[in-house]
Formats: sequence, C-alpha cells, structure tokens
Amino acid sequence: MDVAIVGAGPAGLACAIELARLARGSDGRRLEIEIGVFEKASAAGDHSLSGAVVDPGPLRTLFPDVPEADFPFRGEVGEERVYLLTSRRAVPLPVPPTMRNHGNRIVSICELVRWMGAKAEELGVHLFPGFPVEALLVDEDAVQGVMTTPSGLDRNGMPGPSHVPPMDVSARVTVLAEGARGHLTQGWEQWAGARSAPQTYALGVKELWQVKEPLDRVIHTLGWPIPWDTFGGSWMYPMGDGLLSLGLVVGLDSPHGMLDVHGLLQRFKTHPFVRSILTGGELVEWGAKTIPEGGYHSVTERRHGAGLCVIGDAAGYVDVPSLKGIHYAVQSGLLAARAIFRALESGDTSAAALGQCTEAIDRSFIMTDLWKTRNIRSSFRAGLIVGVARAGFLTLTGGRFPRGKLDMGDDADVTRTMHRLPSPPAADGSLIFTKQEAVYRSGNRTRDDIPVHLITAEEVPEEVAQAYSDLCPAGVYESRGGRLVINAPNCIDCKATDVLGPRWTPREGGSGPAYRRM
Repeated sequence: MDVAIVGAGPAGLACAIELARLARGSDGRRLEIEIGVFEKASAAGDHSLSGAVVDPGPLRTLFPDVPEADFPFRGEVGEERVYLLTSRRAVPLPVPPTMRNHGNRIVSICELVRWMGAKAEELGVHLFPGFPVEALLVDEDAVQGVMTTPSGLDRNGMPGPSHVPPMDVSARVTVLAEGARGHLTQGWEQWAGARSAPQTYALGVKELWQVKEPLDRVIHTLGWPIPWDTFGGSWMYPMGDGLLSLGLVVGLDSPHGMLDVHGLLQRFKTHPFVRSILTGGELVEWGAKTIPEGGYHSVTERRHGAGLCVIGDAAGYVDVPSLKGIHYAVQSGLLAARAIFRALESGDTSAAALGQCTEAIDRSFIMTDLWKTRNIRSSFRAGLIVGVARAGFLTLTGGRFPRGKLDMGDDADVTRTMHRLPSPPAADGSLIFTKQEAVYRSGNRTRDDIPVHLITAEEVPEEVAQAYSDLCPAGVYESRGGRLVINAPNCIDCKATDVLGPRWTPREGGSGPAYRRM
C-alpha cells in the first residue's frame, strides 16, 4: 500500500476519501495511490457508537456535491432542553452556549460510517473489514506499515482449523485512526517519546429504544444518579421512526472505586421524567465506548512521525463542553489527507514532511475550539458545583479566566474509595437489564473459545477484582473467591478497564459487537 489507514471510523474514512479524490486530480493529472483501510469489525460501522448530534460542516466540505437529502442524517436539531435531575425532579436549566445544537444534525454513527465506507469504495479505496492490526512495522525511527492480527486461535492461543496467520502490510504512510485508547497510538507515542500530557477518559453506555410517543427535542441532563463528586451527564435524542437514543457518560477520574456506569444508566431510566418517556417502549440495541475527554491540554504536541500520522479520537480531538467529536474527526482526516498527498507527491514521507498534518490541524478550528474550552473539563475535578461555577466563568471569558492550566493528571492515579454506590432495581426485562442481557443486545459475535485478550497482573487483590467487575459494562470480569475470572467473549471493546487496569489487545477480526443503528 501507499497509505495504510487503521480504523474505518469517520476520521479514517474521511482521510481515505479525500486522498482518493486528490489522487484523481482536477487538472487531468492522476497520481496512482493504493489506499487500504483496515477495520477490526466484520463490517464498517459494526463497532461505531456515539450519541450523536453532529455539526455537518466538515461532512459538507468532504462531500460538496452531495445534496442534503442524500446524507444519512436522521433529523435536524430544533428544540433542545437541559435539566438538573434530583432523585424525583427534573429542574429546567438554561442551555449553556457550548451545548446549543440548533441546526446541527442527529445521526446514527454506524449508519454514517457505512455510508462513508461505500463512498470510499466508489473512489477505489480498499476496505479490509475483519482485519485488526496488532503492531506497527518500523525501521530505525520510521513506521513502514502494519502487521495484522492472526485469527482462528483456540483458547490456549494455538492455531485451530480456521487459523489465518498475521500479515505484514508495507506502506509509505500509516494513519492511526483507531479511536480512543488505540493500542497502536499508545505504543507509538511511548516508542517515539511523543506523549506530552496525560489523557483523561469517560465511559459512555448507550441504549436505543423504540418508543410509543416519539421525542420532539434533544435533551441533556446532569446530576442524579451520578454522584456529585463525579463528572458526567446523560442524553436523550430523537432518532426518527419512533427511535430514541439515550445514554449516560461518566468520567473515569471518579473517586469511586466501585463505579458501575451500566448500573447508573439502569437507575437513570427509573427517574419519573425518563420513565414517562420510555413507558411502553422496547429496548432495541445496547452498547458502550470509552471517550477521550482531556481536550486541548491532553492533545499531544506531535501527532506525526516518519511515515505516520494520528487523527480523530486517537489524537484526542473531542470537545466535552459541546459534546462534539465527530466533525473534528472528519476535519482531521480531511486535513491529514491533504498533507499526506503533498508528501507522497514530493516523494518525502519524513517526519518533517508529515509535520504539515499536525500544523494544519493546529491552525484549524479544531484546536481553536479546544483552546477556548481548555480548562472546563478539568474544572470538574473539584466536583459538580465548583465545576459548573468555573465552567461558567471560562465560557463567559472565552477560556481566559480562571487563568493558567488546570492539570488533569492520569486517571489511574486518582485516589479512590472502595464503597458501593446504590444499585439499580432488579432486572425486569422491560426497563432494567443485566449486563449479560445488554451484551446480547449489542449483537456480540465473539466465539466462545477465543483466547483471552486482556492482560492483567498475575495476582489481583479481591477488592481490585471487584472494582474491575463493577466498572466493565459487559460483565467481562468476575471476582470469585478472591480470584479474578475473565469472560473474554463478553468483551465489546469499550476499553474502559484499559484506562485503569487490565490492558486490551486486539483479537481476531469480527469479534465484539455488531451495532446496526447506534
């Protein structure tokens, strides 16, 4: 390949599409570029999960000739509301400037990704679904391609009847668009000494419901059932056709060591305000994903090297105050493609040449937006009340006050107390669901005898094992008699525990969820 892109999400596909278009040329000249997009899911979109309310600007830039009606949008945001929840009440709040979405579009992110994948293939891009990437190929200080993950291994890691060995793919440029907590991105940053500040993360758990009374507005909430000393919030979005997206996002810098985000979402649905919207409805799909939340100060200074660029969520282009990341992912892919094209055209894929990728993004609205909100997320380390007050001042002053840099630190270094938060009601199969039932609703396709892909310490204290069990939304971990048991087939690749404990490594292609409308 000339260009190997890891991850068929909005960032990776935007990069592939723009590169292919540039290669065709508008002046009759054509530059032959072989572009491959490697995706761990069995089909593009199967692992893509988000809210999602999207600023359509970068998508229109990427597809200037596509009529509005042909985009896979599920509606335009009209009315919107923000509420502070107590255990019984929903108190209306003014919509903060950062959260105003009027005119933005509601999308199913997996539908958007499938649509973009088809557009990429029309331009001659090679999509390789079911091909996770295990490692980068390097020569001295340069990245020279990727090595895919083997498949068909048995529980002991030995080749079975369907074994396919790993494959080396050489590439002049490798683009990491693997999303939050990308193992290649983490490895490259450590190897290249590129990581300049810690990233902080949140875990989002989402459900898609078919409801009797369609929602007519976008709703965001804060407060109950999330503890006051923990950053987080929830949403409900109308998806058209009687569908409703609802979910809850909680920061993984929480001081609660027995945090159960899936359990918090189940409690959230018992609130009278939420229950009234869901009554008579039916759960259609469920999923979970880790989100980078550090913002401007957590974006590493160098997101390129010899033969490599990092884009999208892998680079941390998410603005938490506005709850936006998809349009930044698309824009970063578009800008990276232009820099990569110039490098290929000149025959120079050195770090100096590909530095144009980082420079273009630093000059764009991506980093301008993140700069304005640079200290808002870190303000909430002091709790909800102090965080809201600081966020108000920062918003009013365009990020200038309070001055300075509010350090986040590493999520894994937060001091935690080991006490259990209130549990949700018992599962009833209509409103409240266990983790096992939820994993089934994710469309999980992992075979039962797959090798364990999560690396833990040999000895895990019982209370730590219990913390992993609580945190994992998919029931992958169990604490049995003081021993940590790993149910690897349950994993949906949310990577939440990768932040705080067991490390995630890639497994054979097609494993994990198969989201259809998330």
